[in-house]
Amino acid sequence: MNRIGVLIGLALVALMIAASTLFVVDQRQVAVIYALGEIKEVITEPGLKVKLPPPFQNVVFLDRRIQTLDSPDTRPIFTAEKKSLVIDWLVKWRVAEPRQFIRNNGTDIRNLETRLAPVVHAAFNEEVTKRTVGGVLSRERDKVMQDVRNRLDDDAKSFGIEILDVRIKRVDFVANITESIYSRMRSERQQVANQLRSTGAAEGEKIRADADRQRQVIIAEAYRDAQKIKGEGDGRASAIFAEAFGRDPQFAQFYRSLDAYRASFRNKSDVMVVDPSSDFFKAMRSSGAAPSGK
Repeated sequence: MNRIGVLIGLALVALMIAASTLFVVDQRQVAVIYALGEIKEVITEPGLKVKLPPPFQNVVFLDRRIQTLDSPDTRPIFTAEKKSLVIDWLVKWRVAEPRQFIRNNGTDIRNLETRLAPVVHAAFNEEVTKRTVGGVLSRERDKVMQDVRNRLDDDAKSFGIEILDVRIKRVDFVANITESIYSRMRSERQQVANQLRSTGAAEGEKIRADADRQRQVIIAEAYRDAQKIKGEGDGRASAIFAEAFGRDPQFAQFYRSLDAYRASFRNKSDVMVVDPSSDFFKAMRSSGAAPSGK
């Protein structure tokens, strides 16, 4: 029993020694071995590694993947025209020199981000103050990002990192300036809209006036043509009547008398006082005689 207990104890001690001396380096990490607070070795190759047990040696892991630092605040930056801009940016970086990184920032990445953010903001401030609003917004946007990245390269070496990319996510005016700009834009758009409406109304009145003029001309021409056709019809009718009545004057006179009677006695309430021996009743008095010429 004592031998078995000793063997079990030796096995446990061996496991504890192995656990304290063996460690695995992931391909996404960098291992830094410390000895009495001093960096002894930096391991970048993944796999199973060996070190001395604590307190002789300790191991610390750093993430070697690409990290993203977003702008932590929105402090205004003045352009060459003294206009205030708020710039949201991001920086892509990764650990390049683990020894330098640990000396300056420790093993916590948040320490690096806290120190790097003001440096990035200062670099943007240096580049934006040399340019106009139009340049920052469009024409020189890429140049601003490239120049900021170049400025950060020297500072990145002291931090033990590598700057991979710098991007501007959004550029905007300060809130009160933004509102005034939007108000001016609305005023300008309203002015343009009113001008277009006035132009449209004038064109509409012009079109309506032209249409009315053409309508009056068409009506006048139609009335003229109608009167002309009517005059020609009346002339032909008169000629036909004259020719027909000329063949039998007595019948023509009789026909005219009938028209006169029809016009005179149209309404039952009409009252006429006429001498029966007048020429008006001549046709009635001779109604028994038949018209000649037949």
